[in-house]
Amino acid sequence: MAVKLKVTQLKSGIGRSDAQNKTLEGLGLRGPNCSKILEDTPAIRGMIRKVSHLVVVEPAD
Repeated sequence: MAVKLKVTQLKSGIGRSDAQNKTLEGLGLRGPNCSKILEDTPAIRGMIRKVSHLVVVEPAD
């Protein structure tokens, strides 16, 4: 069974660079307090690292 991560956006993307906004969009996050359950892959981990100051990550049950 694949490991899943719950990614929650805490801060808005307003005023952030276009690359950071597109990364949030790629993760499926639309605004503050929006959460998504995602597969734990190297690509997803890289996207999370790029916007780590805007999101919080926890293991999904």
